[in-house]
Amino acid sequence: MGHIVNSEREYRLLQQRLDYNLTGAPASPVFISILKMLFSPQEAQLARQIPLKPTKLAELARKLGMRKEELYARITEMAERGLVFDIEHKGECYIVLAPVVIGFFEFVFMRTRADLPMRELAQLFETYMFQDDRFARSVFTANTQLGRSLVREEAVGAQDYSEVLDWERASIVVESASTIGVSLCACRHKAEHLGKSCKAPQRTCLTLNGGAELLIKRGMAEAVSRQEALAILAECKQAGLAQIADNVQKNVGFICNCCGCCCGMIQAIKSFDIRNAVVTSNWLVEVDPAVCTGCGACVRACPVEAFSSGRPVTCEQDICLGCGVCCSACKFGAIKMIKRQQRVLVPETTFDKFVMMAMERGKLSHFLFDDPSRFSHRTLGRIASVIENSSPVQAMLAVKPLRSAFLAAIAKKANK
Repeated sequence: MGHIVNSEREYRLLQQRLDYNLTGAPASPVFISILKMLFSPQEAQLARQIPLKPTKLAELARKLGMRKEELYARITEMAERGLVFDIEHKGECYIVLAPVVIGFFEFVFMRTRADLPMRELAQLFETYMFQDDRFARSVFTANTQLGRSLVREEAVGAQDYSEVLDWERASIVVESASTIGVSLCACRHKAEHLGKSCKAPQRTCLTLNGGAELLIKRGMAEAVSRQEALAILAECKQAGLAQIADNVQKNVGFICNCCGCCCGMIQAIKSFDIRNAVVTSNWLVEVDPAVCTGCGACVRACPVEAFSSGRPVTCEQDICLGCGVCCSACKFGAIKMIKRQQRVLVPETTFDKFVMMAMERGKLSHFLFDDPSRFSHRTLGRIASVIENSSPVQAMLAVKPLRSAFLAAIAKKANK
């Protein structure tokens, strides 16, 4: 690693590296300004050489021609600032370059920071994310998303309650977690620095299981008990916040408690009409016209503005998240949650989710063959890129049974 670097070049290369990630990082002068605030030129040079998949520290040190101890010290400093992940597994340290989301955007704003110009960063992120739709469409393109809506258990009728699966219940997800952490809501904290945060509580972002362990270790989350986490959920429901969870069935990594005004996922729906930016729950709204008084409580409560005023009110069902916030807001019992006719596809594991996202976004070669220093990986990556972008393969993958078989084959090969 040289001491003299061309900083502009390194930041451009880092942006390109981050854009390989499943959620992307479109080129922009604003984004380069963000990277300059978060990474020194030397850190940018190091970061752009870190693979997007977990890599052993010792292997990365050999690749970079560095002593393992020197690399560990540099990685630890960057990990404490949320720029990379350092994961301990079976006595080995694994390194991953953090994406923009869910990654260093959250790690900047999910705690108070005295070491960064927070207001300036908040304005830069706001501009980058919402000045136009490029970033939002990079993150939320295709069908498989980072987050899924959870239905409020209390909003589901008694006769249907038994059909709410464990991974659909916020209470069960929390109670079954091995570790739980709580942090500031990054979206509302960012909005606070811009002088436009709502009055909803901020200490509401729950991380779970291995993700919680990582954030607690780095001071980005505070460890809480199951009882404390359930109390936070109850507080958030009382405040009218919607629960959006990690889009997996097993080892759920987070539950966000989201408002309609600050949440980046919900803003993608409202600002850019990306209606599937959040995967819906398996439930949706039904209004009883004989009971509805047209009071408008549900109109005001809905985080995605799916309701239209009237007597009775009407709900645009292709926007409805199935979160049940409106059901809690209605004091007359005019709203209930009913089952969707077709169950929503939720990946079983994080690996399944990432493979599906990679395939849908045309980034399967980046996900499976992400070591640019190895000729075999480069060659296989080019082959995979040609295959995944061919029209016959895309047509084949539109057939669900073939798609499932294809995913299973990929997972088997990638895990060898």
